[in-house]
Amino acid sequence: MALQQGVPILPSWLKPSIVPIAFFIAIALRLLYTAATSPTRDLPGPWYSRFTHLRLKRAVMSGQRSFYIHSLHQQYGPIVRISPNEVAISDIDAFREIHKIGTKYLKSEWYQRLANFPKAGIFTMIDPREHGPRRKLLSRSFSRSYLLEHWESTVREKVELCVSKIKKDATNDVADVYHWWMLLASDVTAHLAFGESFNMLQTGQANQFMRVLKMLTISAGIMVELPILRIFRFVPIPKVQEIFNCNEYIFRGANRAVELARSRSGEKNVFAKVIEDCEKEGEGTIDDMDVMIEASNVIIAGTDTTGVTLTYLTWAVLQRPELQKALEKEVAQLPSNFTENDLLDLPLMNAVIEETHRLYGAAPSSLPRVVPQGGSQLGGYYIPQGTTVSTQAYTMHRDAKIWSDPLTFNPYRWIPTKDGGVAEALTPDAKTAFHPFGVGARSCVGIHLAKMELRYATAFFFRECKGMKLGARTTPDTMEFENFFLITPKGHRCEITLNKEKMLEK
Repeated sequence: MALQQGVPILPSWLKPSIVPIAFFIAIALRLLYTAATSPTRDLPGPWYSRFTHLRLKRAVMSGQRSFYIHSLHQQYGPIVRISPNEVAISDIDAFREIHKIGTKYLKSEWYQRLANFPKAGIFTMIDPREHGPRRKLLSRSFSRSYLLEHWESTVREKVELCVSKIKKDATNDVADVYHWWMLLASDVTAHLAFGESFNMLQTGQANQFMRVLKMLTISAGIMVELPILRIFRFVPIPKVQEIFNCNEYIFRGANRAVELARSRSGEKNVFAKVIEDCEKEGEGTIDDMDVMIEASNVIIAGTDTTGVTLTYLTWAVLQRPELQKALEKEVAQLPSNFTENDLLDLPLMNAVIEETHRLYGAAPSSLPRVVPQGGSQLGGYYIPQGTTVSTQAYTMHRDAKIWSDPLTFNPYRWIPTKDGGVAEALTPDAKTAFHPFGVGARSCVGIHLAKMELRYATAFFFRECKGMKLGARTTPDTMEFENFFLITPKGHRCEITLNKEKMLEK
């Protein structure tokens, strides 16, 4: 390399003016190649989605994925390209095809990257031959009959304590129901999955485990998009590790589930029965690592979902005084020693719960699946094999072709008309589209536990906390969704207080 006055003379191809040009040419060629070879290039969608997934990634990182995809459906229709290799689908017939029993559309590897556990659990298993036996093994311990026999009294006890705390706070000043409903869901799922309560309802404070769990629902999805962020897990600062090392915190805590499940002093958690069934009947296998993973899955899936749903249910009803009054009247007719079987007979209360799931379900995000060998015709379009296709409850639950006035919270759509007509929500298309707990063979195994908590919490709240109203600091703005796979209120609070004016009128 020649020198001029002591300064190296760069070859012409390395001159500063050439390097950036070459760099941008390389990027342009790469984008053009991606667009030319993209399996989704002929589908409707924004022009940039043929070239890159960066706009979708931005939506994920900012907690806007579901809303971004929904806006694309509104603009481009039920089949829309959202990246060079992913298609969002809201067509009801395509939805049936993708999620039917025995489907060949398998979960994408995104689930395993999201969970980031040492091995697959029921949530992340891709092969149906692996998933089927595991689901069968767990389903018995989460069946409605088993929960009623062994855990109903525990759920009822915790709900009563939670509602008493809410009532006390709201009577004295304001109660943050988001805080209390989250503690309730945490204590219930911890007790069932780990074998002992966190006793957070007693203290009124979230422990470190639950603080980490809250961060997990945000950080896990972000780290799927930017895996390089995992390097921060090695930073020796506790707060940083709580954010970027969430899975390991949860996983270490789940070791307690193994200890108590293996205890022979009596059933200590739901996994004791799982292990017993496995040993008795030889159906499936489950080792200590499996118990830790499934216990982690239970508490991750069962905490924020139930807590957030109860928060939005409270918010939705308290905005509607006539509905609040009707619901309070219905639950007031229950006997003092009511059971969950009694709660099944309350049409309005159950309709309120279902309508909350429809509009404010805590898991409205995409369910990515992979198109099987040979490709598929979906919604009138051919989609090649290997393409990721995703459906999302957020859009299906707001489809104006299925739901009348879909953005209006209307629990009466779930109740048959007085002349004996079929309820709107019970039509075939509505029953197919409605999937707050997932769909098909991959639906949530804890659905009966969640419904039990929701029924008891709704009944006790509107029996014991009559005359409540929303706090002044709880507004539509603070209750807007953040969507990092699960949803949560943007303000991370939902305050209520006693409506003293109404009480004086009475």
